[in-house]
Formats: sequence, C-alpha cells, structure tokens
Amino acid sequence: MFIIFYPDILALIIIHNGIDMCPELITKRLLIKALSENDLLAFSQYRSIPAVAEYQSWNEDYSLADAQVLLAGTDYASFGQKACWYQLAISDRDSEVLFGDLAVHFIDEQQVEIGFTLAPQFQGKGIAYEAVKALLAYLFNTLNKHRVIAIIDTQNSASCQLVERLHFRQEAHFIKSVFFKGAWADEYVYALLKSEYQA
Repeated sequence: MFIIFYPDILALIIIHNGIDMCPELITKRLLIKALSENDLLAFSQYRSIPAVAEYQSWNEDYSLADAQVLLAGTDYASFGQKACWYQLAISDRDSEVLFGDLAVHFIDEQQVEIGFTLAPQFQGKGIAYEAVKALLAYLFNTLNKHRVIAIIDTQNSASCQLVERLHFRQEAHFIKSVFFKGAWADEYVYALLKSEYQA
C-alpha cells in the first residue's frame, strides 16, 4: 500500500497493491472506495427513485437484486482495465453512510468516462463536486490519463453545471442520438484533457 497526499484539494489517496487494486480516495468529508455488500441496500434504494433514475441507464424499478448482480459482475482487482466499468461508493468519511456513487469507465489506455449519482437528500451540498474533483486528481495525477469525458443528457442541467464548474469543455451536442426510455434524447459530450486540468 502507498499513500499520496493532495493538500490543495484536501484529498488523501490510498492505493492498495496486490489483490485489491481499487484506490480509496479520502477528502475533507468523503471516503470514496469500491462499492461493497454493505452499500447495496442504500444504493438500490436511491437508484429506484424516479428523479434519480430519470437521466440514467437504469429504470426506477431498480432492486436490491439488481445491485447484487452489478457488484458480482465487477472485478475490483482489475481496476483500470480497458473497456471495464467500476462503481465507487461515495460515503461520509466518519460514519460511512452512503451518499451516492461514481461510475468509472476505462475506455482505453489513456481515456476515461465518468458519471456520478447522489441520493436526493445529499444533493446540493457540494458532495458530487468534491467527489469528482478527487477522482480527477487520481485519474490525472496518479494514473496519468490523457482525457476524461462525461456524457450527459442535455436536460440534466445540474450535472452539466457540475462538470462545467470543473472546467470540462462541451465538445459535442448529439441531437436525438439515443432512444432512451421511450423517446429520442439529446446528449452533450464534455471533456477535459490533462493539459487543461486545474487542481
């Protein structure tokens, strides 16, 4: 195990060698780590809320069994493997109450796609901003990735505002490009290069 401090963002990154390759990111308020069995009930509960599921790939009938299947299909020992997705739990640093999660997709050796979801009662408190900022520090400074993207429904203004605060550029506006929950939807592609990254 080795530890990296990023005092400018109040983040501590613990990287485990060996079996568990998934990092733990610790910020002023948050613990960000691999999703665990203990997280699944809360995870499935907020994913089943219609307002949370609205712009996401899952439906509001998301169940505990769905969460268990997702966890069973995730190999955290291979964290960072090309073409794989990983869910990271965003929890309270002290109590480990689950606030939400980060999705991390390693597109190829140099590019990563991210997503983020919070339970409604924890939205509007800067938690997603703090979590994504810590994740970006890890992806750019530790893993030395070239480019990070986020694909967001154009109607999801809160998520668009969040990535824009983090200096992502809007690279594309795809018009009625995805048939999503019974209708054609527009998507924005946001991107941030390592050369553009601001800690």
